[in-house]
Amino acid sequence: MNNYTPTRFMLPTSHYDQSRADRAVNFISCLKHTKGDFYKKPFRLLPWQETVIRDLFGIVKQDGTRQFRTAYVETAKKSGKTELAAAVALYLLCADGEQRAEVYGAAADRQQASLVYAVAADMVRLCDALSRRVKILESRKRLVYEPTNSFYQVLSADANNKHGFNLHGCIMDELHCQPDDRLFNVLTKGAGDARKQSLTFLITTAGDNLQSVCYEQHLKAQAILDGTKTDPTFYPVIYGAPLEADWTDPEVWKLANPSLGVTFSIDKLQEACESAKQNPSEENSFRQLRLSQWVKQSVRWMPMEKWDRCGFPVDTDSLKGRACYGGLDLSSTQDLTAFVLVFPPRNESEKYVILPYAWVPEDTIEARSRKDHVNYDLWKKQGYILSTEGNVVDYDFIEQFILDLREHYDIREIAYDRWNSQMLVQHLADEGMTMVPFGQGFRDMSSPTKELMRLTLEGKLAHGGHPVLRWCMDNIVTKSDPAGNIKIDKAKATEKVDLAVALVMALDRALRNETAGSVYEGRGMIFI
Repeated sequence: MNNYTPTRFMLPTSHYDQSRADRAVNFISCLKHTKGDFYKKPFRLLPWQETVIRDLFGIVKQDGTRQFRTAYVETAKKSGKTELAAAVALYLLCADGEQRAEVYGAAADRQQASLVYAVAADMVRLCDALSRRVKILESRKRLVYEPTNSFYQVLSADANNKHGFNLHGCIMDELHCQPDDRLFNVLTKGAGDARKQSLTFLITTAGDNLQSVCYEQHLKAQAILDGTKTDPTFYPVIYGAPLEADWTDPEVWKLANPSLGVTFSIDKLQEACESAKQNPSEENSFRQLRLSQWVKQSVRWMPMEKWDRCGFPVDTDSLKGRACYGGLDLSSTQDLTAFVLVFPPRNESEKYVILPYAWVPEDTIEARSRKDHVNYDLWKKQGYILSTEGNVVDYDFIEQFILDLREHYDIREIAYDRWNSQMLVQHLADEGMTMVPFGQGFRDMSSPTKELMRLTLEGKLAHGGHPVLRWCMDNIVTKSDPAGNIKIDKAKATEKVDLAVALVMALDRALRNETAGSVYEGRGMIFI
């Protein structure tokens, strides 16, 4: 590869060993493709694939071992990720000089993990040199390289309950499909420590779960690419179109499809795009799978890039004594309970400051984290979620918490959902809090919901980047009536929106009590 330049992520103490890089490239060149028009044709690495291979196997530290221990490769579908992963698996198994190497193939289920294995096994069958040395145990989904007694093994679905791996290599296919982080942790947290240069090779398209282990790895890879994070052992590869880009533009398609024109033609993308334009329900699928964009499957109401731009820092000390308004959404005793304070601006230069609080029962956090695939446990450790003892939310605890907040902030009013809140509301009222019932229908919800969108678009909010509130905002699905009124539709939201609902209620009270009079009276009806 004449125009190859080692990655900018190479350590100053590392160096590029061309002979080792050539060895890996030459090994893969001896393999053959296994499907379609390329069947039995030599595996000629595409430029982007060759860069990955040369970086991973050619960049070594002073002690001669490889610098990179993890590779994250994210591209759109049909880019040749599976074939590349199969080739990497075979190199680690047969040509890496490791005695009794253990190489594992993993995915969300055994069937998915078998896809890479199937390609690797066919590559062995089509290569005389390998077929004489590699035993294929089809019933066990296992390849054994007899000269070093090394093996490549597809993991069963219950492998996340197993430990004791001594892996030299791990191939994880379609990481975005992992239901939680347990299997990932088993295979990446110390499983290769006994090997001098183990390699975890993660391949995936973009997903739709922003609480997943894949999105966590995506963010890490993107941060390294952006230069905001450093991990010399982590090799990031992301081919994807920006969220704000025109998804119908063929020039945008090229950003996510480095194999376009080779492994598939642009006509296939054009057909898929035209279908998505005719059927809006297909748009997100097209953008996720064909443009490698992290988009939710449901239609998103809030443009999250605009929301994220309002993540201005919040100084809680500077808010002490300031007037504010609350929104209380108690939900059910086993669900997410939400309370949000909104501090209206005192002058034109200030923003609406948001302080969110959320509670879950302590005894349900671990189970809910696994079941819902949501980071309740992590958010609890980080202080973004509070817990109450037991397996149901303790309303007495929340009552005292709100009363304690009153010692710091001038809470003028609290809007509350009438459902399931009578006793707590009465107790707070008895303590002198002004409690305002707030309906969940169009009449009460529409205006503040639209105002929330307007303030977000104009950058007039400051929410400090609170991750639980962000998650709830991203989950919002709205419902409209013939008159153009809107409300948050809890029934259609696939995940929690409780903090968003509490925010809308708090914002309504803040807007209605601004010193200049009701914002609704001054501005009139808003249509979004």
